[in-house]
Amino acid sequence: MLGASLNKAFYHPNPNLQFSWQCTQLGLLIFPLSPFLGAVGIVLASLITWLRHYRTIISRPLNWGFALLSVLLIITAGFADDKTSAFLGLFNLLPFFFIFAGLSVLMQTTAQLRQIAGILVIGSVPVVILGWGQLFLGWNFKLSFLWLVLDWGIASGGNPPGRMASMLMHANTLAAYLVIVFILGLGLWLEKTLQVEMLQVHTSPHRPSPRYPFIFLTVVLIANFIALIFTNSRNGWAIAIFACLAYALYQGWHLVVSIFVGIVSTVLLAAFAPSPVAQFFRRFVPAFFWARLNDDMYPDRPVALMRRTQWEFAWSLTQQHPWTGSGLRSFSALYQAKMQISLGHPHNLFLMLSAETGLPSTLLFCGLLAWILIAGVQLLRQSHYLEKEHRLIFFSYLTVLVGWVLLNTVDVTLFDFRLNTLSWVILSAICGVVYRHQRYDKLTVNQN
Repeated sequence: MLGASLNKAFYHPNPNLQFSWQCTQLGLLIFPLSPFLGAVGIVLASLITWLRHYRTIISRPLNWGFALLSVLLIITAGFADDKTSAFLGLFNLLPFFFIFAGLSVLMQTTAQLRQIAGILVIGSVPVVILGWGQLFLGWNFKLSFLWLVLDWGIASGGNPPGRMASMLMHANTLAAYLVIVFILGLGLWLEKTLQVEMLQVHTSPHRPSPRYPFIFLTVVLIANFIALIFTNSRNGWAIAIFACLAYALYQGWHLVVSIFVGIVSTVLLAAFAPSPVAQFFRRFVPAFFWARLNDDMYPDRPVALMRRTQWEFAWSLTQQHPWTGSGLRSFSALYQAKMQISLGHPHNLFLMLSAETGLPSTLLFCGLLAWILIAGVQLLRQSHYLEKEHRLIFFSYLTVLVGWVLLNTVDVTLFDFRLNTLSWVILSAICGVVYRHQRYDKLTVNQN
């Protein structure tokens, strides 16, 4: 799939995990269209892995860290004023710790990472098609089958109006989804570019041309990028720009970096420079971009909807209950009582966790994420562990992780089931490869 043969597409290095691996692939493929059915495949894969590799899972210190975090979260829920709501909020976290532990054993190789990335790119095609239809063809319908099995809601003109949302209900949610797919797709595209250059001379008339997957990937990548623009999400734009710069720096394309920085600087000057300077740059930059960045497009936004206001309130809650927080899912009710406006979250995952679960739980959660990122970066830098042709796809996953962290400093992806699940799949994939190479390293040391 996207460069892998059919045999490799379904191959797992451990035969007794073959069925789990197939469930994971099928689940991820249908996940954007039917989160329920997709989750069934992913959960089943994790559960089978748990049953067959229980000892491996419980021997990993990182999983003990998530077990400790689970205990802390349960304790904080017991101290909440609204205990029912707080315990319900645990379902946004604890089941995913369980899935993460299983999938991090199931996913072990960069070939699997490449396969998952290809599946996610393919799965994004219907999402983007529905988004284009929603925004430009006036598609407006609701399709439901057995409630959870299939539940599509497409609002004509987008949600909010004028912003593409597709079946993900809100433009910011779609932007976060597209950013994940775009980063992974860009990594695959760069890999495929190198393969086309290397193989086009050696391609025989009887062998499928490597150009066909490359062309498909190029079209999907462009469609995703344009769709991301039409979500009108500043967060999505920023993460996409960060990803492009990261790839350019990684590849050593200094000229591309310079051009990219010049374009971004021009847009920022048009949005935020003093008036005479800004007016000059606005001759070249469409108002669609600079007016969205500096909020001129929405000049009458209430103060309570400003992120700074939300962050200050969340931090004040943390200061009131620094050890246990005010309870999961408490922010919305407390903010509405204070500001007289309904808001689901404070647009910062880490401030939300500190306000609702306390600083110890939040710091432990951040520490576990930091361990995953640092271990991944260390593996990437140790070139004797990862061969050159496999390093780019692993770099793609690390870029997604950094992008996810940055995105959650200005938004919260926890409450969307699709985004939450994909986030833990990405984390599992990184950990699986890291642990596999750590195990080989220990075996090598013992043999020597």
